[in-house]
Amino acid sequence: MSSSVESAGRQQYLRAKKRRQIMIRVCQLSVLFLTIAVWEIAARLGFIDSFIMSQPTRILRTISNFQNNNLLHHIGVTFFETIVGFTLGAILGIFIALILWWSDFLSKIADPYLVVLNALPKIALGPVIIIWVGAGMQAVIVMALAISLVVTIMEMLNGFKNTDTELVKMAKTFGAGKLQTFVKIVFPFNLPTLFNCLKINIGLSLVGVIAGEFLVSRAGLGYLIVYGGQVFQMDLVMTSVIILAILAALLYRLVVLFEHIVMKAVSHK
Repeated sequence: MSSSVESAGRQQYLRAKKRRQIMIRVCQLSVLFLTIAVWEIAARLGFIDSFIMSQPTRILRTISNFQNNNLLHHIGVTFFETIVGFTLGAILGIFIALILWWSDFLSKIADPYLVVLNALPKIALGPVIIIWVGAGMQAVIVMALAISLVVTIMEMLNGFKNTDTELVKMAKTFGAGKLQTFVKIVFPFNLPTLFNCLKINIGLSLVGVIAGEFLVSRAGLGYLIVYGGQVFQMDLVMTSVIILAILAALLYRLVVLFEHIVMKAVSHK
């Protein structure tokens, strides 16, 4: 009897949770459609200048002419640069954080420099990066790397240092070396920290790519925004901004999907 009551209570809880999730999704979509509708109506009635702010129907026409605007090529360039910069930032960030966790001496030396580099506006390094690696895609990727790298190092190093001390002591008691402790205890313990960091960095990498494309690129969504502003094609500018927002959301969902796959695989071990 008690078991059936608990089962009924659990089912009721799950139904209520599902209804809440559906309601949240409906409200999110309602806000989106309402914003688009108000934007379109305001432009048609002249409350806003459609030349400067554009309007949804004009943006749709711009997207439908993607072949003339070469939109797919520019989206592909921005996507590739973001993925490369994001991946390099994650790999190098984890590796450097490991080195600093391994040597407390190096960590104390690097600490003030990491704080300064994290606070420094990376766009200020743009001209230096261009001179260093040359104008083009490589400069854009380095810009994305520069923005995401320091954040990764600081977040992962903080996670490594704050790993459960009892687990680390237990590993040492059983004779585990530092590398074994890292592989078996420290890194698995910080998987949630890693994925939280990746969720932040995918957006930061995209910001770095757009900043780099503003400066040097001849392709990509950042280039389209600059070009559209220069020739007063504001429809192209707003279309590029909307596509950027969609791209940012898709990239974030890819990281969430990757997290789900990895955490599910780890939990089944």
